[in-house]
Amino acid sequence: MSKTGSTFGSKTPANFQDEEAQQEEISPPWTAEQAEVWRQSHPAFSVWWVLVAQVLVALVFATAVAFWFASGSIWLSWMYGAMTVVVPAALFARGLTSRTASLNAMAAALGLMVWQGVKWMMAVLFLVLAPRIVPELSWPAMLAGLVVTMKVYWLALLWGRSATAAAPSTTL
Repeated sequence: MSKTGSTFGSKTPANFQDEEAQQEEISPPWTAEQAEVWRQSHPAFSVWWVLVAQVLVALVFATAVAFWFASGSIWLSWMYGAMTVVVPAALFARGLTSRTASLNAMAAALGLMVWQGVKWMMAVLFLVLAPRIVPELSWPAMLAGLVVTMKVYWLALLWGRSATAAAPSTTL
């Protein structure tokens, strides 16, 4: 035995099992009622609401910037940048919420990888095709629309967190 109490060739301490048993004693499994209370105090946040928020933010910012610069091409460029984020994300969300993605853990992991790849390829395709699709493309406006629309994910996280913080839990 070494100084750490482990057997020869073992890198884990001898009391590792004891620590694991103590950890299990500290946090017993929840009952169905406790799980239901937790679910009610932490509502699920739909990805579709995030996509709607992204489109609304893009419309507000694109309109404000277009009025500021008095240019319709800037509005179109901004909205194209926003759709470079929203359309692939919607396809990704649809793929992940399909019935086949929830069959088992392996299908879910594979679905995540496949749909993430599709999302990336579609976003790159949008960017490559931008000069052909948008007349008088403003690259700064398009990229600003893309970045601002992506940042709505952070707002959605904060929004989801504040909803759970607003409903105080009465359980310990």
